[in-house]
Amino acid sequence: MSTLKELEKLQAMRAELEAESSSLKEEQDKLENNVLALEQKIVMEELDKEKAVIEELKKNNKATKDAIAQLQTKKKELEDRLEQKAQTPETPVEKEQTAEAPEPAEEAPEAEEGGVTVTAIEGEALVEKPEVTNESPKQEKKKHRFF
Repeated sequence: MSTLKELEKLQAMRAELEAESSSLKEEQDKLENNVLALEQKIVMEELDKEKAVIEELKKNNKATKDAIAQLQTKKKELEDRLEQKAQTPETPVEKEQTAEAPEPAEEAPEAEEGGVTVTAIEGEALVEKPEVTNESPKQEKKKHRFF
């Protein structure tokens, strides 16, 4: 009868191991489902982040395109204005500026001792050159400005 007891003991052990195996399988299945759920959650979060990044890029690209369009419009307007100014004859403002510009030959600087006097005579210049004198560089610059 000892073999009968051994058989019962082995059957009990087998039943216990089968129950443990079943329990472990259930736990494994449960963990696999949890892992899958977490992976899906992570993927969904990454998808949401990607969608948000894409939307932000779309907004930025649209804003950049709008800015480019505005700049192109402004550039075109400025080019048109430049072209119009180039095609129009000399404006009165430019004539006034030309008329107001003094001609250096018309001015008569004050003559100092040993200085140079420049006088315009019908398009010709008469220059009197004095003998060597000690003049400051400032006076020489004044003289050279008229030549």
